[in-house]
Amino acid sequence: MEVCPVEVAVSVLGGAWKLTLVKHLLEGTRRFGELRRLVPLVNTKTLTRQLRELEEDGIVSRTVYPEVPPRVEYSLTDVGRSLAPIVRSMDAWGADFTARGPAEV
Repeated sequence: MEVCPVEVAVSVLGGAWKLTLVKHLLEGTRRFGELRRLVPLVNTKTLTRQLRELEEDGIVSRTVYPEVPPRVEYSLTDVGRSLAPIVRSMDAWGADFTARGPAEV
């Protein structure tokens, strides 16, 4: 049985906040606290889980610096950066959809 590529994409990126995190990481490397401030509705546990899953899937790279206090930075891998046109298109579509208001039936 062949797996639908759309289902693979949804499986990897369909978690709560994942595409939002990728959108912010397209702007450059971010620390955990920065991401937390950029996505204020996400709780810390969910943010941590989503970043770990993105790291496991090869979308995000996590760098820990041996400092006190510890500094952890997140950035996109080459695979993560390849999502740029998709995320930008979805962002534009979402903005347009929001501006239109509820659909007329």
